[in-house]
Amino acid sequence: MTTARRKLKIGITCYSSVGGSGVVATELGLHLARQGHEVHFITHTLPYRLRGYEDNIYFHQVEVTSYPVFEYPPYALSLAAKMAEVARAYDLDLFHVHYAVPHATCAFLAREMLGRPIPIVCTLHGTDITLVGLEPSYFEITRFSIRKSDRITAVSEYLAVHTRKSFGKDLKIEVIPNFVDPRRFTPRAINARREHLSPDGVPIVMHASNFRAIKNVDHVVKVFARITKEVPSRLVMLGDGPERISAERWVRRLHLEDRVMFLGNQEHIEELLPCANVFLLPSASESFGLVALEAMSAGVPVIATSVGGPREFVEDGCTGYTARPHDLARMARLAIRILRHPAQARDMSRNARAVAIRKYHVNKIARRYEDLYLEVVNGAGKGA
Repeated sequence: MTTARRKLKIGITCYSSVGGSGVVATELGLHLARQGHEVHFITHTLPYRLRGYEDNIYFHQVEVTSYPVFEYPPYALSLAAKMAEVARAYDLDLFHVHYAVPHATCAFLAREMLGRPIPIVCTLHGTDITLVGLEPSYFEITRFSIRKSDRITAVSEYLAVHTRKSFGKDLKIEVIPNFVDPRRFTPRAINARREHLSPDGVPIVMHASNFRAIKNVDHVVKVFARITKEVPSRLVMLGDGPERISAERWVRRLHLEDRVMFLGNQEHIEELLPCANVFLLPSASESFGLVALEAMSAGVPVIATSVGGPREFVEDGCTGYTARPHDLARMARLAIRILRHPAQARDMSRNARAVAIRKYHVNKIARRYEDLYLEVVNGAGKGA
């Protein structure tokens, strides 16, 4: 007879904008709520992918008040106060924060205000460690916030190693990778959207990101220019951000206006990914690369950066390929190989989905978080 698992009251704080960390935090919260846990999102705005009513989901908006004496609105202080308020009002069992700074910092302040030892689980996603945390002005507060967390998780072994190297070899970090729901991200044999994206039936190369500099979106366009010279195809760009203008300029410079579509941010990316024949992610670095995993679940071979987390789930020659971020010739050559060999592409498609289901199914990964929550709530000791 299976013993019923304790239902928890969980406070989740994350960035609400489009990006892997916010997506993971939101999808995890939704899954936990469907398992009967009570989930409270404490964020500045409604998290991306949190749309419509869901049982056991609560949203608490952090309001930042402007005051003449403050040059910048003190968001972190408002967030800490709100976290303490929600924890007190709903008797939360723990905080799960995504990103060390400022969220783990705010969780620590909230705990001090509460005056009770509410556990803090901190999930590291990447730039909080690899960029922000290494800035001299943020280094000490990042290290302090990590070490004041009761348990630390990282989304890849790459990130765990990087964190220990930067903030202390003694840090206890559990690697819990990102996940995907294969029922949502699934191949589609009949796809009307594909006919719209490629009315002439040529292959589709796809990219999706927040269009920040680290994503190398100009590389996507340059690689595609090489691909379409050999295999006539179309490029579909999903997302938006500061580097979109640069990417659009490269499209015009390379005379690809009739071959490239910029669709902006898309709420239902699961409807578009299955349209692709190849997915490109040539980032300078990826701590994990969630969208590449989502593409794999949708049965799309991936060509991803070899710097960081993608190497842990993109298997060269099996589910796709990895390449150095500036090796545009290799990326183009590999994409052309996939597009010219349909039988190999079908094998990669099946393998990619199989790996996503076997290793990264949301049920499997969410259960690991549940186990961790129960351990920390029952006082199993600090990870830091």
